[in-house]
Amino acid sequence: MLYLDHAATSPVRPEVMDAMRPYLTDVFGNPSSHHTAGEAAADALESARTRVASALGMRAGDVVFTSGGTEANNSAVKGIMLGALGADPRRRHLITTPIEHESVLESARYLERFHGVDVTLLPVSESGVVDPDDLAAALRPETALISIAHANNEIGTVQDIAALASVAREHRVPMHVDAVQSAGWLDLRTLGRDARVDAISIAGHKLGAPKGTGALAVRARVPLEPLLHGGGQERGRRSGTEDVAGAVALATALELAEAERARSSAAVMAATEAFIAGVLRAVPQARLTGHPAHRLPGTASFTFAGVSGESVLLELERRGVISSSGSACAAGSDEPSHVLIACGIDPLVAQTSVRFTFGRTPLPDGAPAQLAALVAASVQAVARP
Repeated sequence: MLYLDHAATSPVRPEVMDAMRPYLTDVFGNPSSHHTAGEAAADALESARTRVASALGMRAGDVVFTSGGTEANNSAVKGIMLGALGADPRRRHLITTPIEHESVLESARYLERFHGVDVTLLPVSESGVVDPDDLAAALRPETALISIAHANNEIGTVQDIAALASVAREHRVPMHVDAVQSAGWLDLRTLGRDARVDAISIAGHKLGAPKGTGALAVRARVPLEPLLHGGGQERGRRSGTEDVAGAVALATALELAEAERARSSAAVMAATEAFIAGVLRAVPQARLTGHPAHRLPGTASFTFAGVSGESVLLELERRGVISSSGSACAAGSDEPSHVLIACGIDPLVAQTSVRFTFGRTPLPDGAPAQLAALVAASVQAVARP
């Protein structure tokens, strides 16, 4: 079985399991406890915090450990907006895009419904790109936050965060970047160090850490209203006893991915490009979605007009290939992808989408062509009258 749904989740790496195991067994203390067992756990937690911060180009004190990307995005969007409203009730304007992950869009809708926040959704091109000029035109004196993903989870399009962040800095508006999909594929240090964004979300299970691990790095100067109140852990930004093993796992997975990134990204990109070319040659109705060049190395998403995308997925699985119809995060939804609709794709065509997302281990020589042939055979099989 060939698993090509790594954008949904990846297997836990053995090195990560080894790194976290002691904090599930021997070093099990509560990091808030003032005794040797607790202090050992606290030391591991702070070490993990420093390691995650280094990978993001941020300071250790900026890192808040979370239960994953959804919580990190909720904390960023709700927390920063509510913090801004608390400081100045007039600052109730939020800018994001219609192709964001649901955790960002639903947070924006919540703020709109219950706190009177005015939400602007920036337009995107047919390949899912945000124009910095559109961002500049949308800014207002009352804008309190900009939230734009580094790379899209469905079509893989990578945004020019440096240009967008430059606009945000010029107008002194905090910017949050959802880097859940780009972590491990792109250099995230450029986000915090060079683009100087104010908040970055990541999730461990896209990197080889367990599900339920993640982090939000948010600069100390940015007011952040916590979602969870209690004992004041995580410097008052997220109460609750910290998952020390999860924090260690996340830090380890990030470091491993960064050490391999240059080599693996280039190899995976080459294989993905060969696969894309093979599918477009072999399947007349196939259309690549997302930007043809500015895309994540391991993402290839297509529509197959006139063919049921779900039928293609089932046929591929019958032939030993596991892929998906897009985001795995909209549980139970049979609606066409909001990302593809925002890119101007007809809803009926959007429902034919199939997404292939590769892991960081490159495919062997010849595999991209063989896989493209399998896709062509699967589409042909379900297209028969």
